[in-house]
Amino acid sequence: MISVGIIGASGYTGAELLRICSKHPNFEVKTAVASTYAGTAISDVHVHLSPEFPEMLFEDKDSAPLSECEIIFTGLPHGASQKVIPEFLETAKLIVDLGADFRLKNAETYKQWYEEDHIVPELLDSASYGLPELFRDGLENSSLVAAPGCYPTAASLALAPFIRAGAIESDEIIVDAASGASGAGKNPQPNSLFCTIDENFAAYGLLSHRHTPEIEQALSTGSN
Repeated sequence: MISVGIIGASGYTGAELLRICSKHPNFEVKTAVASTYAGTAISDVHVHLSPEFPEMLFEDKDSAPLSECEIIFTGLPHGASQKVIPEFLETAKLIVDLGADFRLKNAETYKQWYEEDHIVPELLDSASYGLPELFRDGLENSSLVAAPGCYPTAASLALAPFIRAGAIESDEIIVDAASGASGAGKNPQPNSLFCTIDENFAAYGLLSHRHTPEIEQALSTGSN
């Protein structure tokens, strides 16, 4: 069995990671890190996972046996993964980051869109973009994989065939996409509460969405 550690296991992404890993025939979840809930049963936070994790507790990162894990998944907000991942590059065979910290190859582009400096820019070029339909060759021997964002996944897979065929001009593309409220994360915000969003539809991030450079990067490098 392949030992797996999940950092950021209490959020929506973490819950899905736990669920998927529990069903994988070759994976064994060795530790689930969620510092806010350290010492709390996974089944108390993710009730639907009670059958899969009836007794396992969330752990704090500093005390969790992450150095013993062959694969580590991180499901953290942007800015957080880059502070954690370098610590485990030598011990883990593979790290998969589901956040945004290693998706962009250019540190200046990251700073422009995420409004903060990247603290390990030297790792950006070595991270593989986890969209196998367009970047399979770069994934085979990678030790750090950046899982793509939701809109970049949908837009890149839909547009790449047309760009490859020269059927559309890249400067005339409009991506009109919508996502559910879970994409905003688990922390409560006024604009994501049920009373605000029920039967409602709102535009956000027009001309300034952080997935814009990721889509541009994927289509410019993965469509040849």
